[in-house]
Amino acid sequence: MGTVELERLKARKEQLLEAGGSERVTRQHEQGKYTARERLERFFDPGSFMEIGAFAVHQSVDFGMDAKEIPYDAVITGFGTVDDRPVYAFAQDYTIMGGSLGKMHAQKILNIMQLALKTGSPIVGLNDSGGARIQEGVDSMSGYGSIFHQNAVSSGVIPQISVIMGPCAGGASYSPALTDFIFMVKGTGKMFLTGPDVIKTVTGEEVTAEALGGAQTHNEVSGVAHFLCDDEQSCLEQVRTLLSYLPSNNMDDPPAGERTADPMRSIAELDTIIPDQSQRSYDMKQVIGAIADGGTFFEVSAGYAKNIITGFIHISGRSVGVVANQPKVMAGCMDINASDKASRFIRICNAYNLPLLNLVDVPGFLPGTGQEYGGVIRHGAKMLYAYSEATVPKVTVILRKAFGGSYLGMCSKELGADMVLAWPTAEIAVMGAQGAASIIFRKEIDGAKDPQKEQQQRIESYREQFLNPYVAAGKNYIDDVIIPSQTRSALIRIFDQLSQKRETLPPKKHGLMPV
Repeated sequence: MGTVELERLKARKEQLLEAGGSERVTRQHEQGKYTARERLERFFDPGSFMEIGAFAVHQSVDFGMDAKEIPYDAVITGFGTVDDRPVYAFAQDYTIMGGSLGKMHAQKILNIMQLALKTGSPIVGLNDSGGARIQEGVDSMSGYGSIFHQNAVSSGVIPQISVIMGPCAGGASYSPALTDFIFMVKGTGKMFLTGPDVIKTVTGEEVTAEALGGAQTHNEVSGVAHFLCDDEQSCLEQVRTLLSYLPSNNMDDPPAGERTADPMRSIAELDTIIPDQSQRSYDMKQVIGAIADGGTFFEVSAGYAKNIITGFIHISGRSVGVVANQPKVMAGCMDINASDKASRFIRICNAYNLPLLNLVDVPGFLPGTGQEYGGVIRHGAKMLYAYSEATVPKVTVILRKAFGGSYLGMCSKELGADMVLAWPTAEIAVMGAQGAASIIFRKEIDGAKDPQKEQQQRIESYREQFLNPYVAAGKNYIDDVIIPSQTRSALIRIFDQLSQKRETLPPKKHGLMPV
């Protein structure tokens, strides 16, 4: 090969590094944003990223596009390693035509998604795009459709992660919604189907882009996103952390960390964490932290439906998904949003072979017309379905309240829990003592000389007789009543024993989950 050809190749590659030019790169930096290439360099292990399709060019000829040069068609695709494990990625380049998606742009993304699926590797999309390239018309729409289809085909087979680091408007927002996890960066990341101008024209509402589709909105109000990040650097680090809990595909086991040196250690603070008065709250995250290796809990959807907690921990090096009621918020009541949040998380854990730990302290479903009219029955049924469908190891620990349908909804024996433990403070019944006594002993209370005193006596009698774990344990609905400080050591042994669990469901195309 001659020197001329080598020099020409080097020059072309160097030109690609210029992205959309120094002026646009500077503007990108001024907004607190990295360029697409900088993001990939910071995300992957140093020196591991290999670009694919760098010399791809657009095919459009309308509106003067035939004379327009668009380096790598505004999207960088390739693969590298994260903690020495292979990961595929694409990064849209906003400095080139606003990162807009045309036919070749879409083909490059589709190609990298298909390679990820063929090799059983996670795919990460770094989204920063103005949306469909108008000059390419229906070709852009077709490109989005192909990406959506591939998202669905890959769903539950390989982890799909979307990172919203800039605008993600119109149809572009559907692909992230079809992926497993969505990260958003404060201030710069935005998602919406119709922007503020369209909304004002059609409905007359005035709203800013940030209030409509900003990172905080989708993490705390809509629940569309799962992680809220302060800046791009911390965001990329969090994506790497998430991958450390997940397997590369649905046929692999999650990566294992170091097993604890002292698996039998007791956690004294758990013996006193439940308040003496059942109406008082406590922070369930303290329980999760005490159980987890190093006290580390990687929470998912932390800002949404805070009455239920979802996230990942390691227990003696093993990745485990946690679903837990939060007594500090709404007394831990279940509602529509909590049901949606939990059921989705349960299905993700089941898809990727992550055991489930369920920590229960739930007084019931939130009452009211708003919940009933909003379909709380349908939404609550999603949890029943998700737990019943899950074949991964499922362990439930009842800490305090477990009343009625919510007791079942938090993975009881009947919904497939492999092991159900209870603390001595557990209260398992159809409802609380006051409500139950008022119904069961209504005649006695109404006919008493002192109805208030009679009611209180009946409440105490019911509480003493039924609000404990031993009635359920006596009927074999509870496998063991344990000392709270021994919870971690018990879970380590149980998950070790359940690691060989094999369970299959009847053959079918798919079930009909309530949606």
